[in-house]
Amino acid sequence: MKFIVTIGLLFFYLVHPAFSLPASSHDGPDPWMSWRFDRSSIGTTDKIERVKARLGPPGKPLGDVRFIDNDEGGSLFLTGAKSGIQIVPDFRSLKNSPPRDAITVSFTGSVDKPQQWGGLAGIIQDNGSDEHGWILGYNQDVFTFAVRSKDGPGRLTYLEGRTRYEAGKIYHVVGIYDGNRMQIYVNGKLESESMEQSGPIDYPRNAPFTLGAYHDANEFYGHRGRFHELAIYSAAAKPEWVEKEFQHYKSYANQAAAPIYEPLAFEINPYLQFGTLNSMTVMWKTNRTATTKVFWGKTNECKNELKTDQNGIVHECTINQLEPQTHYFYRVESQSQQGKPSVITSSVSTFQTAVKTETPFAFAVISDTQGNPEVSGKLAAHAWGQRPNFLLHPGDLVSTGGNDSHWTDHFFPSMDSLIQRVPFYPVLGNHEQNAKNYFDYVSLPEPEYFYTFQFGNTQFFMIDSNRNVAPESEQYQWLEQQLTKSDAIWKFVCHHHPPYSSDENDYGNLWKTNVSTRGDQRVRQLIPLYEKHNVDFVWNGHIHSYERTWPIREGRSVESDAPIYMITGGGGGSLETPGPVRPFFQNTVRYGHHYSMVRINGRRIEIQVYDLENRLFDQLSLVKK
Repeated sequence: MKFIVTIGLLFFYLVHPAFSLPASSHDGPDPWMSWRFDRSSIGTTDKIERVKARLGPPGKPLGDVRFIDNDEGGSLFLTGAKSGIQIVPDFRSLKNSPPRDAITVSFTGSVDKPQQWGGLAGIIQDNGSDEHGWILGYNQDVFTFAVRSKDGPGRLTYLEGRTRYEAGKIYHVVGIYDGNRMQIYVNGKLESESMEQSGPIDYPRNAPFTLGAYHDANEFYGHRGRFHELAIYSAAAKPEWVEKEFQHYKSYANQAAAPIYEPLAFEINPYLQFGTLNSMTVMWKTNRTATTKVFWGKTNECKNELKTDQNGIVHECTINQLEPQTHYFYRVESQSQQGKPSVITSSVSTFQTAVKTETPFAFAVISDTQGNPEVSGKLAAHAWGQRPNFLLHPGDLVSTGGNDSHWTDHFFPSMDSLIQRVPFYPVLGNHEQNAKNYFDYVSLPEPEYFYTFQFGNTQFFMIDSNRNVAPESEQYQWLEQQLTKSDAIWKFVCHHHPPYSSDENDYGNLWKTNVSTRGDQRVRQLIPLYEKHNVDFVWNGHIHSYERTWPIREGRSVESDAPIYMITGGGGGSLETPGPVRPFFQNTVRYGHHYSMVRINGRRIEIQVYDLENRLFDQLSLVKK
């Protein structure tokens, strides 16, 4: 049986020659399922409990799903995050078996928030090499259509359109697979096609059937935007049908981007960046375009006002001419003119400017917070309880840097209790993927992927170990220059990949062979600089465990006066285990989520490391000669 999934008004075409049908089929395509997301389909709009189907089972709203009244009879607005419309938890429970020989997926509605993995309708699993099913969706820029077939290359083919969609604007998008050819249409026009897949659709062993989300066994990326209609047919459409179907929605597609229907709100609460003796940068994000204003002062009245000419969704405001090591209060305000004018104001929070060289201070270290906001949030709260001056983050802030929801739903909410009151200083991990999101959400000295900062009597040198760090590289030469001219009492380097690690399998599987590099060979090219210029500590992540080395010089452990390397990758990522034997450099290793506190008073340093229950499990105290 051939199959069509279409979002749009399709009942006019219950019998239409523009569909490709098998010889045994009757005159027109048989509807499989169809919905229209208007008032009659949802009943009360106060609390939407289900969406009635014209054909097929009703849909169950997930998350925050709202009804919007309009001249077209209304539509559903999905607000993102965990919102969607679940048809069944497992497609195998459907009374009618899903189509296999062909599929056409057609969507009419809006995408109000770009994301890397956006879903409009699909039955899919995409977990590593386990790729099955189909999905119509979108990425950060364009609409996409993915299919895996029985006789294809053994993976999903993601076909991309060419039209860069505008957030809030209505589009009619059609993805077609007829058993040999994949096609994607936008507003009635063919934009891309592929012959990579062939044969029946290869479905997963089990998978949810969800509208308005990219949803498989371990991922749920909810859609933010409007849904008008959905119908599913058992035939593959030809170009003539796509063009005629688009005519129903042409007037919508010609309209400007629709107004935002939800109230102005903080998508990311205010947080702090790059504090100095005399300045502090405040950043936040709103769910739509708005103005940027900060109120601040030495009391919670925040009588000083600082506004900028910015008008966007990511806001950045630097307060200058502050006094060193001084306690300040701040709150932010944004106003939007989109739709009904509205203003939002944050609660009052606090910060302290950097301390002078003679003043003791402390900082927290948390790394590899990726994809586990429950754990990273607990660690951040523990760290804030110890009142650090700032947070050092050695990379892998999120699981996927290009996925905006990993920032807005995972990293920033989990770290809020800490970074609304102290600035955080990060480096890029491999999971950031050098994505634009990282550079949008941090405010650091150019070029941002490497930089230095001074705090008290200590200088920090921040390196991107994903890039070239060989002696001829830009970062190596910059680091050598910076270390040469530094007169700081303490010198710390931070980069994601560890030069020394006893991990069981990242650098050679120590359960199968005794051959391992026991650390990242590329970044070891920096070690001569550390030893030559008397770097004290090197902070790393990447390995999801805790490890502290002895002082190491010229490839040997020594008693003192050499760099100590610390892996602090237990901020949230899946934990990793050390190998079965003890390498020469290992002082302490521990399996478990954790954070570190570093305290400096003149030439004395104290380091304490705490587990997820805030129990101390390692400490170090030394005095620098």
